[in-house]
Amino acid sequence: MSIHRKRNKSLGLPELIAIALGGMVGGGIFTVLGISVSMIGTLTPIAIIIGGIISSLAAYSYVKLGLYYRDEGATYSFFKRTYPKSHFSASAIGWFITFGFISTIALYAYTFSSYAISSTDFADNIWIRKSIAVGVIGIFALINIWSVNGMGKIEDLMVYTKLLILTIISIVLMNHGTANFETFINNMILDAEDLSVVSILIVASLTFVAYEGFQLVIHAMDEMKNPEKNIPRAIYSAIFLAILIYVVIALGALFAIPAEDIIKNKEYALAAGAGNILGNIGTNLVILGAILATSSAISGTIFGASRLMSVIAKDGYLPNRLSIRKGRNPQNSIIGIAVMSSILILIGGLELILEFGSITFLLVSLLMSVANYKIRDKTNSSTLVTILSILGLGSGGILILYYEFTTKWEQMLFIIILYIILTLGAWKYSKKNCNIPQN
Repeated sequence: MSIHRKRNKSLGLPELIAIALGGMVGGGIFTVLGISVSMIGTLTPIAIIIGGIISSLAAYSYVKLGLYYRDEGATYSFFKRTYPKSHFSASAIGWFITFGFISTIALYAYTFSSYAISSTDFADNIWIRKSIAVGVIGIFALINIWSVNGMGKIEDLMVYTKLLILTIISIVLMNHGTANFETFINNMILDAEDLSVVSILIVASLTFVAYEGFQLVIHAMDEMKNPEKNIPRAIYSAIFLAILIYVVIALGALFAIPAEDIIKNKEYALAAGAGNILGNIGTNLVILGAILATSSAISGTIFGASRLMSVIAKDGYLPNRLSIRKGRNPQNSIIGIAVMSSILILIGGLELILEFGSITFLLVSLLMSVANYKIRDKTNSSTLVTILSILGLGSGGILILYYEFTTKWEQMLFIIILYIILTLGAWKYSKKNCNIPQN
């Protein structure tokens, strides 16, 4: 009987792919779409594909480290166990990954609010948008605090429903768009002549945040069937499906919505375009898809990030108060994440949040690749692929900083200051806890 129950609790490949897709398709694509079109026009699908390739390189080290360590702590645990004598490294990776999750929660909430009010008179009111974003974070924080068991089945329903809605809407837009395939290809050629490869690579790097979430599969290590086969299959399949979904969404928008409208309505361009072609039904369907996408991602990210924060705090690398739990629920960490996500929304704009999130996950993934390179013989990793991962992820981070420096140096300065603060905080706690042995 106990064996039967254990088997029923095991997660197979379809469930693991759903976990990864639920984390990835959560709002990043809505935000990336408008910003990408404003920078590189019809070449946006190419940048999305390149961003997916970069994320696949990042996933390579996660897969190898996941199979070697078999630790559901994933990113933080991998780095801590690879560098057991470096308390600063463990502390830094903990701080970076935590605040990376905080930035994605802020991004999802900002996108949620943008779509929620996109068809109202308040669509362009930045402070109403930010207030709703803060409010929705508060709602899902309360849900996580009071519902220990979470909303697993509802989460699954939201994931599959949002994917179905977004795919249908995108295909309908492509079929009813004013542009045909030949016109679109000609526009791509014209854009390619006017733009540099660097511009495309910058946008590809910015899209990396839209692929963040594949590592959630590793958090299910203790509940999955056949990790050796299912971890790589689930992660790579989910990334491939995310690329496919993102490209279809981008093509649907570019075929049917004038570029100037996508740029003007960056945060809710897809809803505006669907409304012009399909009327209120199209607008409402896209809004529903976006709200479902961001809601499931906000709730799931708060759930996972709060537990990670609690573990890091218990190890001594964050304030101890954040490690306190009521039962198994890390209430203090949930509140802390909600508050910090809200602060990031209030002090930063959409692009700032997007770029901070992209840089953070590029940096964290780079550190994972470096860790994997260090023990590549133990993880049975290809030296060439691991080096390509390091070069690709490092170049992506540099390109985003270059873009910030040449276009919005004040924003870049804010990001640098934020990283200095994170690094100093990590250093302070690593010194305070240098007597704690690593596991």
